[in-house]
Amino acid sequence: MTADYNGRVVATAHCSPDAAADGQGTWVVSGLPSRLFTRNQAITTMVLAERLAAGYGNDDLFVIGWRQELGL
Repeated sequence: MTADYNGRVVATAHCSPDAAADGQGTWVVSGLPSRLFTRNQAITTMVLAERLAAGYGNDDLFVIGWRQELGL
């Protein structure tokens, strides 16, 4: 997966299918390589990266909510 903003890649994510005990795999997102995500969390992380690249800051309600959801 890639997250793009204005024609440039702002984040990438890849799945490691054998890395999770539940058989669903786990996702690694650029910028947070030591953190493992579910597929839905990876998607949220990518949307967050696009929002931040668009210039929204730490006071943006979506940014706040997505960071809380992800435990960031």
